[in-house]
Amino acid sequence: MPDSMSEQLRRDMQCEGLLECFHGLKELDKECFRALVEAEEPLTVDELADAVDRERSTAYRAVQRLLQTGFIEKDQINYDQGGYYHVYSPTDPSQIADEMQRMLNDWYAKMGQLIQEFENKYEQSESTAPTVES
Repeated sequence: MPDSMSEQLRRDMQCEGLLECFHGLKELDKECFRALVEAEEPLTVDELADAVDRERSTAYRAVQRLLQTGFIEKDQINYDQGGYYHVYSPTDPSQIADEMQRMLNDWYAKMGQLIQEFENKYEQSESTAPTVES
């Protein structure tokens, strides 16, 4: 069950916690993202799996989640004789930050709307509740 808002605010969160908070990414996803950021050049899934000491299929699933959330990018490298392979690199941090800011703004607007609905609903309930005379 997700932590309540007040619990999340009390936690000592690191910036990487945003990956989990905004997109529900797992610890392995964060490890893979860090490995790609620290790499001097884009990595294949095999190289990434070695970097995080996991099986290729496990690293591939993390790569798919990171691609889906837009945290990394995929490029195709073509062989001269035909065929190709993919390499992965982190997305520009300013693009990621802009997207997280948009998501936060959308969430904030939605929460504001729900708070207003809550106030309206229970304000009306108070005014229509029967009064008890003593």
